[in-house]
Amino acid sequence: MIRTLGLAALLAGGATMALAQAKTLTPGQEVDMVLLPKFLGILVFDQAHEGAQEAHAELQNPGELLFQGPTPENSVAGQIEIMTTAGTQGVGAVMLSNNAGDQIVPAAQAAQQAGTKVVTWDSPIPNGQGEDIFIAQVDFEETGRVMADMAHEIMGGEGQFAVLSASPDAANQNAWIASLEEVLGADEKYANLELVETVYGNDQSEESYNRALALVDSHPDLKLIMAPTTVGIQAAAKAMQDEGLCEQVKVSGLGLPAEMASYTLNGCAPQFALWDFRDLGYLTYQVAYGLATGQLTGEEGETFVAGRMGEYTIEADPGREGAKRVLMGPFTVYTAENVEGAAN
Repeated sequence: MIRTLGLAALLAGGATMALAQAKTLTPGQEVDMVLLPKFLGILVFDQAHEGAQEAHAELQNPGELLFQGPTPENSVAGQIEIMTTAGTQGVGAVMLSNNAGDQIVPAAQAAQQAGTKVVTWDSPIPNGQGEDIFIAQVDFEETGRVMADMAHEIMGGEGQFAVLSASPDAANQNAWIASLEEVLGADEKYANLELVETVYGNDQSEESYNRALALVDSHPDLKLIMAPTTVGIQAAAKAMQDEGLCEQVKVSGLGLPAEMASYTLNGCAPQFALWDFRDLGYLTYQVAYGLATGQLTGEEGETFVAGRMGEYTIEADPGREGAKRVLMGPFTVYTAENVEGAAN
């Protein structure tokens, strides 16, 4: 049975009965749009692109949908360059999974001033400046609770664990880790869980693999590596498997069923969680198209129909003062009971 979390958040931000009449987007309006991931070559970003392509076809947009991103080694500068170019070329909307922290703000603001809508997804601009709306995959505060619960169950309620994150500038990763730390400190349930270190693999497989092994060397009593990144969790699980450490150190975090099924079935990664990136790309495109064509104002309380995904409402982002979001949700936690079906 698939276990889902975050129902309350889904009901609050997703398909609900809105008080106001929900706006239905008119298809066929022409607007060029750019989907800008943290960098190219990551399966979840490819899946988000598939979702955006689905919405592009459904909305019959005769304009271009460009999937542009930097290399992992040049992610920050590359994202800033693509954002700058989009603004100068008159692109209607840039859909950004931000990996440049607040460094991208000047380029994003310049794009806005040129008439480009900036819609973030997956990872927002931390201070909210230069951003029209953030499409949040899940409630970021809930992410910490989900990771804490998985750690508690896998570790039997006690022991040392470490976090293997993506890059230090990834706003989503930093928010999730902060949420995890807050949950650990606020709830007596997790009193015997000790977070000993947070390291960064920069969402590159080899670097994440080596970081995972280094954590084991640095912490002889380590029981779990928590990786809230699909690249990191797969690399950590492979490292534990290759070194025969799966009985000693488990792996958990956020991962793709197609990439994690074997590690879950062999016990290296007993539990992990995620959401649907195709849905995230689809929803992001719907919002960006609505804003870029003037059909959505982007004001708090505005309700709209996002195609097959139903009704959503624009709301204040509780984690970033002055920022706005659309909340997708929910989480699914995968175990040996359901991972095979999800991976196929």
